[in-house]
Amino acid sequence: MRSDPITSIVQKNLCTGCGGCAGQFPDFIRMVDDPENGRRPVVAQTPEGHKAAKVALEGCAGAATDWSKLALIDDIDRMWGPVLKTWEGWAQDTEIRHRGSSGGAVTGLAAYALDTGFAAGVAHIAARTEDPRLNEAVISRDHAGLLRGAGSRYAQASPLEAIPEIKSGDAPIVFIGKPCDVASLNKAMRHDAQLAANISLTIAIFCAGAPNLNATEQLLDTLEVPKTAKVTDLRYRGNGWPGLMQARFQTPDGTETDSKGIPYGEGWGRILQAHRRWRCRVCADHTGAFADISVGDPWHAPPKGNTDAGRSLIVARTARGQAFVEAAMQGRALVAIARDRDVIARAQPNLVATGGAIWGRRVAMRALGLAAPQDTGLKLLPLWMTLPAKQKMQSVLGTWKRVLRDRLWRRVRIADRVQ
Repeated sequence: MRSDPITSIVQKNLCTGCGGCAGQFPDFIRMVDDPENGRRPVVAQTPEGHKAAKVALEGCAGAATDWSKLALIDDIDRMWGPVLKTWEGWAQDTEIRHRGSSGGAVTGLAAYALDTGFAAGVAHIAARTEDPRLNEAVISRDHAGLLRGAGSRYAQASPLEAIPEIKSGDAPIVFIGKPCDVASLNKAMRHDAQLAANISLTIAIFCAGAPNLNATEQLLDTLEVPKTAKVTDLRYRGNGWPGLMQARFQTPDGTETDSKGIPYGEGWGRILQAHRRWRCRVCADHTGAFADISVGDPWHAPPKGNTDAGRSLIVARTARGQAFVEAAMQGRALVAIARDRDVIARAQPNLVATGGAIWGRRVAMRALGLAAPQDTGLKLLPLWMTLPAKQKMQSVLGTWKRVLRDRLWRRVRIADRVQ
């Protein structure tokens, strides 16, 4: 039997792990945790499985997205996706602000949606109860559930596995995910009227890439968590801005204790980012162009310490998103100050450089016969042309070096072998 399209996308290193295919067809496609390759779908190798995969392909943003359907008016939009209005702010609720990764804006907006009846639930990810090293897709219907998911989770996640529960009810749901998750949901909604009807708002979280489970294990070693201990909690961000990375664990005799904590900058910069999947390194959307609202860190005004009161950068992508943010401000759920639309470039200079390098990386991949993502209507060459000559060369030669070093021409094989 020939390979199905979803398996082919995984094998070609194009899968983002969003879980949309498994969410649409849970009887024939399941997500598994591969420590090296991340959370990826496995399709039943039956005629029914292959048929499901062909339909699921319509909602897969891993291989392709269509930017031509977005309102890209000026250079700011062409760089970041639609930017109607931007703010810098934080959740009014002090606990939400403290628990959130930056200013708690995402959780604050989600709480406002529940409190006002705008939505009956919020689809997001949270640490898996029995193994906090991993994530699970959940739908929260109260503040306690939202707080369980507050704070970044720098581990593979598949929030679109919640699609069956989203579609099963007749009440609206707010969806929160990474840019790639929202892009896949956006595609799926075009082909699924029931799914589209049940999504009242989408919120994307700025993302620089998702590390794998091996990265989490290395982080736990750095936090000095004993190999014989059971991890009961793992925080990558939050409890102040940007927060400390810290675990809680239980020793064989039943004693629970906290590990040492390390600054976010050390954990991300020295450990986690090196383990981002290759698909993340050739992603053209790190700020959620297909969402109603996007939220990230305002690094242009960084905190003075590790646990300061947080602030969030909030971007309205659609009229629906702008109206919701403004309603949350009027409803005293969100404190926000308007900023210039070009603030994203100042707040996220690393993503400016990344966006410029994508064209060179993809050209290098295709020159070596590798498949690369297709983003219709997105002009990457002009962004690449703005880079200094040295960075242009690095984007191409660095990609060739990585392809050879990591043998990226090999087909990705997924093993369900979480330790």
